[in-house]
Amino acid sequence: MIFSIIVSLLILLIGVFGYFYIKDYTASSIYAESTILKHNNEDTDNQTIPEIKEIIRESQKKVVMVELEDGTVGSGFLYNEQGDIITNAHVVDGTSVVKVRTTDAKGYDGEVIGISTETDIAVIRVEGLKDIEPLTLSPSTELEIGDEILALGSPLGFQNTVTTGIISGTDRELNVEPYFYENVYQISAPIAPGNSGGPLLDRKSGHVVGINSARIEQGSIGFSIPISTVLPLVNGWSETPMRNLPSITSLDITSQINQSKMLETSEYLVNYFIESINFRDFVTAYSLLGSEWQSNVDYETFRRQYLHINSIKINELTTNYKNDRVFVETVLSIEEHNVGENKTQTKNRTFVVAYENDQAKIMSEK
Repeated sequence: MIFSIIVSLLILLIGVFGYFYIKDYTASSIYAESTILKHNNEDTDNQTIPEIKEIIRESQKKVVMVELEDGTVGSGFLYNEQGDIITNAHVVDGTSVVKVRTTDAKGYDGEVIGISTETDIAVIRVEGLKDIEPLTLSPSTELEIGDEILALGSPLGFQNTVTTGIISGTDRELNVEPYFYENVYQISAPIAPGNSGGPLLDRKSGHVVGINSARIEQGSIGFSIPISTVLPLVNGWSETPMRNLPSITSLDITSQINQSKMLETSEYLVNYFIESINFRDFVTAYSLLGSEWQSNVDYETFRRQYLHINSIKINELTTNYKNDRVFVETVLSIEEHNVGENKTQTKNRTFVVAYENDQAKIMSEK
């Protein structure tokens, strides 16, 4: 009897202990934070920020600045392992030999092996870039309105420049003599002088989906040719280079084109100057000034002139060409901080832009 009682008590104790152990273990298993989900979320968060930086870092190695003897610049990108660079036809029109500069400041000689008189596209062969891994093309990708993009290039000769934006229109058509652009992407990233010929990248994959080619004078609207529409033409030139290059611009309108390019460059330069002031990037703003202005005003004095300004907005802007100079007339809304209060004034300012050492500079402000 005593043995039976002892065994019964032991069984009862084991049962009670087992009940509470299973209860606590099950509860902890059910309500514990999922380590799998936690790690996955952490990985996703960590990858979101560096992803765009990684795309830019890898892509910039294969984007080049195209320099002509007359000082004009454009952009291009490596598209195959033969050292072939895709760019715009209007960038290399009138020449067969160009200088190509990579992001690490190395210069190479390039030869134009193909150029179209109808589509704004050309190919430059650079023997020094042979066997280097090119950018990945994605001709099958069709972007839609709202898709995020990256535009790479060298606006105004500022290499390694990236602008972000979205596809704001598809299947657009426009006529910029002597080319007719058909079924092109409209993008919110502006195409500035020097940006032409640079790649348009899909933000998601980092692959090339277009060639940045044109812009509208009014507003920050750019246009990019889908890579799929020009790839057969480009591949043909790579396989069989052209022996004789056609001339696109006739001699009687060359001066008109140069003048138009200078007006466009001057407008962009003044906008860039005002934007730098707004972001309080006074170093960049000062670097846009001509040597005469810089010799009369040192950097610290220049900087102090704008410290009390909260913001500057361009209400109106017009450009006039005279004696190799462009007069950019603006109407500005300037918000100033003075004696504990903000006050907004409208002021007229004229910026004089001219070329100095083959670079557009702001020579003076009136």
